[in-house]
Amino acid sequence: MHDVLIVGAGAAGMSCALVLGSAKSKPFAEHKRIGLIAHQRTSHLQNALFNNVLGVSPGTLGADVLRQGKAQLASLYPHVDQIEAEKVQSVIKSSEGYTVTTNKNSYTSKVVVIAVGYTHLITIKGLESYIEPHPNAVAAKERIWLKNQDHVIEDGLYVAGTLAGWRSQYAIACGSGAQVATDILTLWNDGNDTHVHDKV
Repeated sequence: MHDVLIVGAGAAGMSCALVLGSAKSKPFAEHKRIGLIAHQRTSHLQNALFNNVLGVSPGTLGADVLRQGKAQLASLYPHVDQIEAEKVQSVIKSSEGYTVTTNKNSYTSKVVVIAVGYTHLITIKGLESYIEPHPNAVAAKERIWLKNQDHVIEDGLYVAGTLAGWRSQYAIACGSGAQVATDILTLWNDGNDTHVHDKV
């Protein structure tokens, strides 16, 4: 049983995992089990080139960011389970939270964060009723979003990044994932506004 399981390891999913992982020293988070289904093959970052992102060296490739993100998560926050080489097939509500089934395994989690791309080719069963045309994308591209209110689809089910209705900018997707993480931390901290900062 996971306390939170993040589906997708692009900008939003990886940012969410990093912020959640960084809260390990907090009493309300120290025993929480965090998982990341780290499928990246279809991430739009695979062919991205960054020249306009604050703090990222011009010419940085998105494919390198994907690799470095997983290495950063493993190095700094090894307690976060990185589930490799699995693709999610369904997310179904259950009495314990949600059952997430991949092509290889089945997991249960109290909270699930959907952080995959906003293509209309999404194939995750259990999410169909939330799919609508993307409110901030060109209609001809047939982009979608999962209808939500402040990243919440329904109790215990969140969405982050472009699939949450945000525009396709790396910094925006990262911020969306971090926002979801702080919302979950706030939930774990009995509703007290929570964020995690490192200081020199």
